[in-house]
Amino acid sequence: MVHLEFVERSSSPQTTPVVCMHCEDPACARVCPADAIKVTAEGVVQSALTERCIGCSNCVLACPFGVPKYVIAADQMMKCDLCFDRTSVGKKPMCATVCPSEALFYGSREELMRRRREKPINDFVFGQKEVKTKVSLMVSSETERLELDVASFISEE
Repeated sequence: MVHLEFVERSSSPQTTPVVCMHCEDPACARVCPADAIKVTAEGVVQSALTERCIGCSNCVLACPFGVPKYVIAADQMMKCDLCFDRTSVGKKPMCATVCPSEALFYGSREELMRRRREKPINDFVFGQKEVKTKVSLMVSSETERLELDVASFISEE
């Protein structure tokens, strides 16, 4: 349930993984007219329930990260659910277990910060909407400085 997107398809084979960010207030669940998308007590946003999903694709359009995919063969929205069958019994998600470069990592924020020089962020802004997530993206200090410079420029206008 991890999607790979090409960074510069015309000039490079480099890809980046796209996984569900497991938002604290998931837009995909809010817009589902069939109440098919549930969030577990642990904050995991699950794929649409087969018996409830009506295939309207509202969730696909609502997700600011572009994660949910409507799977025609299954007639349902499907996405990463952090391998809930594994994580609910103390195991890591399969993607993090097999990723040789550790581009996908599953563990505590503290452990992640010890292992990486980049900074984990899980607070995003889309227009006027702030989205907090359970999943973090790693951002270099250079990118962080650029974001601060842009933010100060915008606030001066």
